[in-house]
Amino acid sequence: MTHFRYNRFLVALIFAGLLAALAIGWQRHTVEVGNSRVETVMDYEEVVELAQMEGVPVPEMMRMLKEAGLTSLAVYEMTLEKLQKSGKLTVVPGAELLAHYRSGEIDKPLFQESGGRIDPAQVYIFADRQNPGDQSFFEELTADLSRRLGAGRVHSLTPLDNRLAVAVDTSFDKTLKWNLGLPSHQMQDAADNGFAIVARPSNYTKVKPDDVSAVFARLSPFAAHISGLMFVGEEALGFPDLLPLTARLIAESGYTLYMIEHPVQLQFIKQEGLTAIAAAAGYRAARVYVIPKDEQPRIAVNTAINRWALSDRERNIRVNLLRKFERTDPGQSLTETNLRYISGVKKAVEAKGFTLGRAGVFQPYFPAPWLLAVVILGVTAAGVLFLTLVWPFPVRWQYILLIVIALALAIPVLAGGGTLARQATALAAAVLFPTLAMTWQLDRWRSSPPREGSALARILVDGLGGLTVATLMSLAGGLYLGAVLGDIRFLLEIEIFRGVKLTLILPLLLITVIYIVRYNPWGGGRIDSPQAVVAQLKRVLDYPVYVKTLLLFAAGAGAAWVFIGRSGHTAGVPVPAFEIKLRTFLEQTMYARPREKEFLIGHPAFLVAVLALYRQWPRLAHYVLIVAATVGQGSMVETFAHLRTPVFMSLVRGLDGLLVGALIGILAVVAVQLLHYLSFLLGRRLAPHE
Repeated sequence: MTHFRYNRFLVALIFAGLLAALAIGWQRHTVEVGNSRVETVMDYEEVVELAQMEGVPVPEMMRMLKEAGLTSLAVYEMTLEKLQKSGKLTVVPGAELLAHYRSGEIDKPLFQESGGRIDPAQVYIFADRQNPGDQSFFEELTADLSRRLGAGRVHSLTPLDNRLAVAVDTSFDKTLKWNLGLPSHQMQDAADNGFAIVARPSNYTKVKPDDVSAVFARLSPFAAHISGLMFVGEEALGFPDLLPLTARLIAESGYTLYMIEHPVQLQFIKQEGLTAIAAAAGYRAARVYVIPKDEQPRIAVNTAINRWALSDRERNIRVNLLRKFERTDPGQSLTETNLRYISGVKKAVEAKGFTLGRAGVFQPYFPAPWLLAVVILGVTAAGVLFLTLVWPFPVRWQYILLIVIALALAIPVLAGGGTLARQATALAAAVLFPTLAMTWQLDRWRSSPPREGSALARILVDGLGGLTVATLMSLAGGLYLGAVLGDIRFLLEIEIFRGVKLTLILPLLLITVIYIVRYNPWGGGRIDSPQAVVAQLKRVLDYPVYVKTLLLFAAGAGAAWVFIGRSGHTAGVPVPAFEIKLRTFLEQTMYARPREKEFLIGHPAFLVAVLALYRQWPRLAHYVLIVAATVGQGSMVETFAHLRTPVFMSLVRGLDGLLVGALIGILAVVAVQLLHYLSFLLGRRLAPHE
C-alpha cells in the first residue's frame, strides 16, 4: 500500500494562509454589518395612478404610503404622452389642427405669428395658464425639447387667447414617447410630501457635456432630497465618452448610484457604462432589486414580502423598488392591499436587523495586498500538496513549484492589480479544499481500517467525527475564497467569481483520481509509474459492460443533468413545488437556509459511506457514496463564491447544512441498517422452506 505523506511545511503554509483569510474575512464582515440601511421606493407615477384608481387625493395617498413604510419616490423623465394623459398639456398634429380649422370647428386665428398659419408638418403643444407654476413648467418643457431635438426645431408661439403654445418640427407618433427631462413639479411634489427622490434620467443621442450638466442642474434645487440616480434605458448617462463627467458630478453632488440587479440575479440589467461610473465615483453605489413585472401578478403579497427580506439580507440589496399590487386581497380594497404590502415589507426588513431610510453604501474596502499574497501562498501550497497526494514527487520540486506558482499569482496583486490572478486563486481554493477534505478522510480510513461488525453507535460516532472535520476543512476553503475576492467590487457584484460550474464538477473528477490511486478498484497492482497508469486505462477500457452498468450510467447521467442544470444563474432544471415549500420553511426557521446538495445529498452520503466501509460493501458502491459526499463538500465552498452574500451568512449556512445533514444522515444510516436486519430475518424465515 502506497503511503502518502502530508508535507508539514505545506500544511503550515495552508494554516498561515487561513489566518490571513480570517483577518480579511473579519474586515469584510465589519464592512458588511456597517451597511444596514434599506430604501423602499415606488414610482411617483404608480402612486398617482393608485390614488386615481381609488378616488383618493394624491397627497392623502402619499401620506398613507409614507406611514406604511415607503421612504422614496422614483421620478422618471417627462414624455409628451404622459403629460397629455395627466392633463398638463395637449399635443396635436399640425395636420389634425389644420383639418379642424378648415372644417370650421376653429373659426379664428390661433397665433399672432404668420397670421396664425398652421403647418401640417409640425406638432403643436398647448397648455393653460392656470397658475404661476404653469409658465415655469412650460419653459422647462420647451428647454427639454430644444435639448433633445435641437433649438432650430422648436418654435415658441404667442396664442391669441390665455394659453401657452409651442410648435415642433418632428413626427407626432415618435415624439409622444421620447424622454425629455426630469420634471421639477414631480420632484417638488415628492419633496413636499416628505419623500426622498430617486432620479431616473436617460442618456442623450450624441450626448454632449451640456446635456449631462443640464441633468444635474435640474436636480440641484432638490439636492437635499435626492437619495440617488437610477438610469433608464440601455445606456448610462454620458455613455460612451462622457462617463467620467457623469461620475464626477455624482461624486460632487453626494448622490448614490443605484444599480438594478438582473432578473437572473447575476450582476445587473444591461446599461452600458454603469459599472465604469460606479468605479469612477468611488463605488458609492447600492444594489437594487425589483420583482419582475411578469412575475408579480402570479405571487401572493406574503410571498413578495418574504422575498424582500431575503433579498436584502442574502444579496446585499439596499434599494427595494416596489411595484404596486393591482389585484386585491380578499376583503380588502386596492389601497388596503398595497398598504399591507408596504407595511409588511417594512416589518420583515426591520426584523432582519435593517433600518429604513436612504440606501446604505459599503465603505470602499480593499484588502491589504500583503494579506492577499499570504492567502495566495496558502492556496498554492494546497495545490502542491494535492499533487503530492496523487503522485508523490521529491520535496525540492514541491518547493520549486510552490515558489514559481505563488510568485506568478502574487506579483500582480502586490503591484496593485491582479484581479484575474485573484479569480484564479479563488477557483483553485473552491476546487482543492473539498477534494483535500475527502482525500484526508480516505487516507484516515486506509491507515486505520474500520472493523467489520462494529456496533452502529461506533459507526455513527466515526462518521459524525469525520464529517465534522471534513466540513471544517471545506469551510476553510470557503473562507479562502471569500477573502481573496473580498473587496467592494465583488460585494457589489461589479466583479464576480468565475467558474461556478467547474467548482461543482472538478472536485468530483479529482476525488475520482484520488480514489483510483488509493483503492485501484480494477486491480492490476500499484499505480506508481506512467506505465502503470497506461496499463490501468487499458484495463478500464476492457472492462465488460453489463445492462446493469448501462442503467447505472444512465442514472448517473440523469443525476448529473439535474446537478449541473440546477447550478448557476441561467434557466435550467425547474424547481418542483415541494422543494420551494421546503426552502421557504428552512428560510423561516433557520438563520441561513442550507443547500439541498449538502443536507440531502452530500452529508447523508458521507455517513452512509462510513457504514459501507464497516459493512464491507462493494467497492463501486463505496466510490459512488464518496463522490456524492464530495458534492456536499464542494457545495459548501461554492456558497462563498456568491460574494454579494455576507461572509458570516455563508459560514452559518454551511454549519446549518452540517447540522441538518447530520440528522438526515443518521436517519439514513439507521434506515439502511434496519433494512439489512429485516432482510436477514426474512432470509432466515424462508430458509427452512427451501
